[in-house]
Amino acid sequence: MKKAVSMMLAAAMAVAMIPAIPAQAADVSITIFNSKMEIQSQMEEMAAEYSAEKGVDVEVYYSSDTVAAHMSTRYASNEPYTISMVDAKDIYSLGPDHAVDLADQDWVKETTQAITVGDAVYGFPVCVEARGIIYNKTAIEDTLGEEFNPEDYKTNEAFAGLLDALKENGMDAPVGVMKEDWSLAGHFIAEVYETRDDVDGFVASLHDGSSDLINDERFNTMLDTFDLLKENNYAADAPVAAVREDTELYLAEGEVAFMFGGNWDWSVLAEYDPEAEMGMMPIPQDDDAYNTKMVGGGSKYFFIDNSDNTTDEQREAAKDFLNWLVFEDGGQEFLVDTCALVPAFSNIELEVTDPLGKSVKAYADADALIGNYNYLPDDHYAKVGANMQEYLKGDIDRETLAADIEAYWQATAPVEH
Repeated sequence: MKKAVSMMLAAAMAVAMIPAIPAQAADVSITIFNSKMEIQSQMEEMAAEYSAEKGVDVEVYYSSDTVAAHMSTRYASNEPYTISMVDAKDIYSLGPDHAVDLADQDWVKETTQAITVGDAVYGFPVCVEARGIIYNKTAIEDTLGEEFNPEDYKTNEAFAGLLDALKENGMDAPVGVMKEDWSLAGHFIAEVYETRDDVDGFVASLHDGSSDLINDERFNTMLDTFDLLKENNYAADAPVAAVREDTELYLAEGEVAFMFGGNWDWSVLAEYDPEAEMGMMPIPQDDDAYNTKMVGGGSKYFFIDNSDNTTDEQREAAKDFLNWLVFEDGGQEFLVDTCALVPAFSNIELEVTDPLGKSVKAYADADALIGNYNYLPDDHYAKVGANMQEYLKGDIDRETLAADIEAYWQATAPVEH
């Protein structure tokens, strides 16, 4: 009896430690802006279930416009979302004027990825993401007849040898290259900026014209790798006509073995129900300082609107939603299992089950993530992305690409932060 009573008391104390999430009145409604295209259907399904369980009407919206442009339109029309999912740089630009200070929330103590401006906590980290080369281990091993260990292919020479071996053994084109501007400019070429001891200083040199990109070691190292990817691209004859879904399908089915991307790609890959063993590895390159790490960290952030267009009841409901994500089983399962995201909170102990997320978590746990540069100007994707697409097609050479990127930055003020 004493043992049973002790167990009941312990359970009661454990429950008491979880922040209380009060029931909401049925007439409270909140809106959520989602800027992660790949989880829109999951967000919509969650909203319906959450509404039914909590008595709060939740509606989820998505826009294909850039986050900054879309948010500007909503605020200009006095129609802010209750909760908005934005990029880190948007928290810095929008937070002080438009966001609720969440410093008093219990989840703040459970993460190192929240965004603080001054003493105010404005950004709730939705997940941890990282970029690298996604590989289909099963396809590689079936083609070569030997075990694939990604750590054996850190350098360009080793990686090039592997690609040649795959082709010699029947895989016509071992690589898929996504042509989307956000992938080329926001993720790949951005690593030329991010892999620096002084990222802000390097960006400043691009802006003031003192950089010499064509003779820059990091630029050339990354472009050497990109050349390998594009030369072995299954869509090399028409690379900008390639459809993302096709590229991911070919990777899932093992027609190609490699694709540059991030753990967010699992939400697309999973739709094809791949049976292959897959994972992520750092970008192979001839730079030992960076070929054992991925670029990543907190990715996408929620903030709660502070304007008169949002009521106090709605703000409380929004805070409850964020607490639900962190502290309740349903919210944790939504992040980790349903959306296949790597959580940014230490109290969430659910196993990351998707293979790309597992890879990212392993690198994060080993302190092998290089921080994202969160301050790319809003038009960087479109303009530098167009330059990268020209290079991908072979319409311009490396020297022209370097000059185009320098011209972009000289005409563009870095984002203040």
